Formats: sequence, structure tokens, C-alpha cells
Amino acid sequence: MADYFDRITKIAYEGSDSQNDLAFHFYNPDEVILGKTMKEHLRFAACYWHTFCWAGTDMFGTGAFDRPWFKGGDELEQAKAKADIAFEFFDKLNVPFYCFHDADVAPQGHSVKDYLHNFAVMTDILAEKQQQTGVKLLWGTANCFTHPRYGAGAATSPDPEIFAWAALQVNAAMAATQKLGGENYVLWGGREGYETLLNTDLKQERAQIGRFMQMVVENKHRIGFTGTLLIEPKPQEPTKHQYDYDVATVYGFLKEFGLENEIKVNVEANHATLAGHSFQHEIATAAALGIFGSVDANRGDLQLGWDTDQFPNSVEENALIMYEILKAGGFTTGGLNFDAKVRRQSTDPYDLFYGHIGGMDVMAQGLRIAARLIEEGRLEQAREARYAGWKGQLGQDILAGKFSLQELARYTEKSAFFPEHRSGHQERLENIVNQALYR
Repeated sequence: MADYFDRITKIAYEGSDSQNDLAFHFYNPDEVILGKTMKEHLRFAACYWHTFCWAGTDMFGTGAFDRPWFKGGDELEQAKAKADIAFEFFDKLNVPFYCFHDADVAPQGHSVKDYLHNFAVMTDILAEKQQQTGVKLLWGTANCFTHPRYGAGAATSPDPEIFAWAALQVNAAMAATQKLGGENYVLWGGREGYETLLNTDLKQERAQIGRFMQMVVENKHRIGFTGTLLIEPKPQEPTKHQYDYDVATVYGFLKEFGLENEIKVNVEANHATLAGHSFQHEIATAAALGIFGSVDANRGDLQLGWDTDQFPNSVEENALIMYEILKAGGFTTGGLNFDAKVRRQSTDPYDLFYGHIGGMDVMAQGLRIAARLIEEGRLEQAREARYAGWKGQLGQDILAGKFSLQELARYTEKSAFFPEHRSGHQERLENIVNQALYR
């Protein structure tokens, strides 16, 4: 193991009174809440890409981070050194899971042979690192969006040879994920969309990506992968419009291609807000549709219109997120992955710890508050009371299809009821949330 972060042995819980910035103040992995430990509820993961692959670049500036693996030299040796330091970080952060893209962990080289060789070598090294540290793989995926070949998409590319290259990558990444004991496999259509309709055949591209997803499902069953397949919705950026716009759009896509029982969603906070939704809305929608799988925990900037991937820092927002997750039964194979990066000016390597510690503490506080709301039951009681009429005979008969439109109209006329609106008591419910937040 590397000793790059030599100021740290392992991040531990010290409580809210601690002044130690390199300690957890609210995340206590062993604390039992609603019958499970915090560690079991939250299933935290750190991502490989933002943490170890982003060099601190932006549209107007070159890399700001002086990391050893960014220096010149043999690419495969750099990847090995990066893996050493990555697992030192995962281990010292005391996080149970990590996530990666194929291109994060292995250089792609200059040919199919290079790509497959490098990825196979690094998969074996990752397996060794997992064995040494006990850190597990939450999910793997393939980067089918960064290379210039994917400028017009991968599965939606107008070139079938590029579609085939994407298939090669996904096949390899699924095999690596299975070998490493990954609990999920994620598909993010980073460029599966269009820039202009002037050169785009929407029907053709939807047919292509539908077939690609069917092939992924077929491959899952062929190789015996027992994890969950996930699609990560996003509305735009890098393309003007992406086909996996939001949770509801993804569900419609899955229904169209007969995949609604095969694939779930990985919901990201910043993607939800870019789609014009709240993070809570997307989690609740996924749960209502039966496709909730996992979460990328981050946040955007309300003053900026792009994906800033900042660490979550709002206890209020994330208490409601954890409330929706608990109501949905909690995570099964999914978890809370920090798809987040430190700011470009945060050049100290230990800023990586500060960002993750803060995010983990925020989600832990959110879990405690959400559990309080669940235990008190006041929100759920109000919700049930609001829909109580649908439990009665009329509501049940309507839902059971016992009325046609005409029959229901005649029933209403005969019954002569003249209903009035009943208050939703929104302000009272908001007060209940605040009472749980600030006590």
C-alpha cells in the first residue's frame, strides 16, 4: 500500500463536539438506526474519476493538481501507482465501496489489443487491492463518451463500427465488474443524444440505443451477473439533449423496449436539478415506478447552469432524500456514491478527505432526521388521511374498473354529492420537517 496520505491513519467518528477536521462528526458507522447500522443504511462509495482522474482543469485553465500519477511516464505504470494511492484513500476514509469507469483505472492504448490487455492487468490489480483493504466495488461502468470517436454518441452513433466499439467496452467492463464482485453495473449515456435535429434521425437512434440496452440485459443473463443494471438519467450536457432526460423519461424508454423489469436507475442530485426537478422528486418518482436502484450524492450551484458536481452540504435537502429512500425500503444493491469533486482551487491532497468527510456527515445527519420523521409518523399519517377516500368503496370501485365514464357520471348525478376542496396543510407539514431538523 502507498503512503501518500501520511498524515492520516484512518478517519474515525469523534462526535459533534470534536474540533478535528479529519474526523467524522455525525457519521458513526456502527450506530444503529431503525434496526440497521449507519454503514448498512448509507453504503457510501467514493468515485475513482473525480477523485483520481480529474486534474483540476476547466474551460479556461489547465490542470491545477500536482498528483504523482499525472506526471509523464509509462501509462500502465501510472495506472498502477494511481490504484495504490486510490485504495490508500478508500481505506483511510473508511468508506466501504468505490466506483469506476474502465478508462479511470486503465489506459486505453492505441488498439483493441492494448485496451483489453491494460484493462485485464488493472482488473487483477484492483482485485488484489480489494482483498488487501476489504473495500468492495459498488458499481463499474464503461466510459463511452470521452474519446473523440464518441462525439456523435456511442449506441446512438451514426457509425455502426463505433456502436461495436462501445459494445466491446461494455462487454469488458461488465466482465470486470463481475470478477470484482460489483453489486451493480451502470450505463450513463453521456453523449447519447443530439446537438441539432438537422442531421439527426430520432427514430433510428432510439432503435439503436434500445437494441444496445437489450444486448446488455442479454449479456447479464448470459454471464450470470447477479448484480443490478442501472441507467443514470441526465437531461443535457455534454449534448444539447440526451435521451435519458430524467427518471420518468427513462421509464418510458424501458417500457418501449420491454426492459422495465430488468433495469433500474442511478439518480444523481445535480442531474435532477438540471432537468428542472428536485432531487427528492427524482428519488420519489423512481420509487413510485419500482425502478429505484442507487444514488450519486452531490449538488449543483443554483447560479450556474451546468453540472458542477459539488459535495452535498444541505442537511435539510438530504434529510428529505433519506426520508424517500427509507420509505422505499432502503438500498438493496445500491448505495450513496459521491460523484463529486473538490474545487479547482482546493489543491491540497487532503482536501479530498475534507470534501468526503463533509458529504458523509451531511448524509448521516439526513439519515438521523429521516428516521425521526419515519418513527414519529406525522408526515405519513397526514398523507394517508389526504387519500383516505380512495380506501372507501367508491375509490376502490373506480380503481378496480367497475365504472365506465358514463356509469360514474350517472352515479355522481344520482348521489348528488357536491364535494369541496380540502386543505393540503403544506405549511403544517413543512413545520413538522423543520421541527425534526432543528431539535
